Amino acid sequence: MNTSEYFQSLVKNRQSDRGYTDQPIEPEKLERILETARLAPSACNAQPWRFIVVNDTELKNKLADTTSSKILGMNHFTKQAPVHIVIVLEGGNFNSKFGSVVKQKNLPLIDIGIAAEHICLAATAEGLGSCMIGWFDESAVKRLLNIPRTKRPILIITLGYPAKPEVREKRRKSLEQAVGFNTY
Repeated sequence: MNTSEYFQSLVKNRQSDRGYTDQPIEPEKLERILETARLAPSACNAQPWRFIVVNDTELKNKLADTTSSKILGMNHFTKQAPVHIVIVLEGGNFNSKFGSVVKQKNLPLIDIGIAAEHICLAATAEGLGSCMIGWFDESAVKRLLNIPRTKRPILIITLGYPAKPEVREKRRKSLEQAVGFNTY
């Protein structure tokens, strides 16, 4: 399989896993995943992120509690994941901040999205599952992880060996619906 085919298979096999086995993640796999996040591109090389790895079971379970909602019945799988990565929004550099204002785009949030997907694709390459969580109690996360008042946790990514390793069929717009050539 050539590099392009391998990348396409990673993209096709990456999914949001909502169930994990209790098998721990090997430290070398976690390190490779974090390295892909560190190397992610960012506007003006601002690197507006800090990654907090939560793998202490007690702390991880408290963090998982911040993501679930009894009323909405969501995210109850998060305690199963042996590792959570919290992505904290750091201040961008001057050029990134200036560009965000001038172009009216939140470049640091775009950058974090890129880094988050690097994490998820790297996890897939390592045989792991992942799920990006945007629904959580931000204040509780900040308290649990000693995140400074001026910083903001933006995403939590769960990582682990998927309980159901089969890849679900993707329901996406067709290429014709999603892509225009030379016009909208």
